[in-house]
Amino acid sequence: MAGRFAPRPTRTTVRGGHVAMPSPRAPHSAPASPRTRTWIPDGPLDLGLVLGPLRRGTGDPTFRTTPDGAAWRTSLTPVGPGTLRVTRVDDAVRGEAWGPGADWLLDRLPELLGAADDPSAFVPRHRLLAHTHHRLPGLRLLRTGLVLESLIPSILEQKVTTGEAYRAWRLLVRRFGEPAPGPAPERMAVMPAPRTWALIPSWEWHRAGVDDKRASTVLRAVRVAARMEEAARMPPEEARARLELVPGIGPWTSAETVQRSHGAVDAVTVGDLHLPGIVGWALAGDRDADDSVMLALLEPYAGQRHRAVRLILLSGRTPARRAPRMPHGDIASL
Repeated sequence: MAGRFAPRPTRTTVRGGHVAMPSPRAPHSAPASPRTRTWIPDGPLDLGLVLGPLRRGTGDPTFRTTPDGAAWRTSLTPVGPGTLRVTRVDDAVRGEAWGPGADWLLDRLPELLGAADDPSAFVPRHRLLAHTHHRLPGLRLLRTGLVLESLIPSILEQKVTTGEAYRAWRLLVRRFGEPAPGPAPERMAVMPAPRTWALIPSWEWHRAGVDDKRASTVLRAVRVAARMEEAARMPPEEARARLELVPGIGPWTSAETVQRSHGAVDAVTVGDLHLPGIVGWALAGDRDADDSVMLALLEPYAGQRHRAVRLILLSGRTPARRAPRMPHGDIASL
């Protein structure tokens, strides 16, 4: 993103939620007058590490970084669509927002950037985690306060490669979302409203490469959108229980959601194809670990298990591949 020859991210940095933030090059000039807020964090803060989990691939229409060192994201807030631009200004963070949801986004800017998170509560018990924790002091766990914007792309990621899921999210948001308010970068868009998701024709899901099972799960979720968004005000475990009442939403999807919507520091993603082997290899040299082994290895970090997993993914210590990448499915060609 920072340039034509920038190194491509590895699988673990993508899963760990790291976005390379370009160095500032020139001041930003906006044609529309934004609402603004300046916030001073109480410790180190790396915007790329904090906001990285919100990006669903490099072509995500709802998230973008620009050469001037800014991170842009769009959201469908309870009061309407909004665009948020976040930059570092010396020791402070500056937020600029446009659209009906601008005030809502700025009010929650500190929480989005991990103000409610306490990195000092993490006590490393493995050399690898101690080293990574020391190397990445700016890592904080974000909290968006919005459920559907994390739930729907997580559903799209069920049982498929990340490339397939990112493509589906990109195509559906660009096709059915609305243009981002304000002077957002080109082709940015706001996620469709629940009713719009419910009215997407079956053939459009097919063209985006989404099978009927995942499409039906999204439709069931958006039909109870208000109840889903109420979960943002619940403790993470209660929120997960509510999400899992919807058929098609299980522990994997609920964990991936509350990690972003709630900043759930202890939510572990179980049922993942690769994660147990990555954690097992990093902590015990066991690349064949399953969920039960992974949870046992993470037991010393009870209360901080999600942070421990983020640090493992960002450490770069992963087992070598033993097989080619999974082939991308092409449902649209059927």
